[in-house]
Amino acid sequence: MKADVPSVAMGDIAFNLLIFFVILARAQDDSHLKWLPAKAEQLESAGVSKVSVLINNENKYFVNGQPIGESQLAARIGELLGSAPAGERTVLLKVNKDAPAMHFEPVIEAISEAGGDLVHVLEEKR
Repeated sequence: MKADVPSVAMGDIAFNLLIFFVILARAQDDSHLKWLPAKAEQLESAGVSKVSVLINNENKYFVNGQPIGESQLAARIGELLGSAPAGERTVLLKVNKDAPAMHFEPVIEAISEAGGDLVHVLEEKR
């Protein structure tokens, strides 16, 4: 007896995969979070990164747009970086300009503990 896969099912599978990847792509977007970057002169491009850590205007932590507790930062960053080689372990740090040191210092420590290469995201002075 021969088993055939109905061609209608292939369209359904493709549609479900498309929706899955659209949702996954949105999960790493942090554009909906509110923060004001600090300003600096002569900035360089950060390049590509797998991980983005944000401290918003309410001093709450987010990794790739998802809320997270301070105690979970190092483990989550390490998990996202995986076994990426040196040079490909960039972690973008976006800190609200008014955030006190007591909020961003633990993030810097967590990135270091996870073996990430920290890049502080700033806005260029004009």
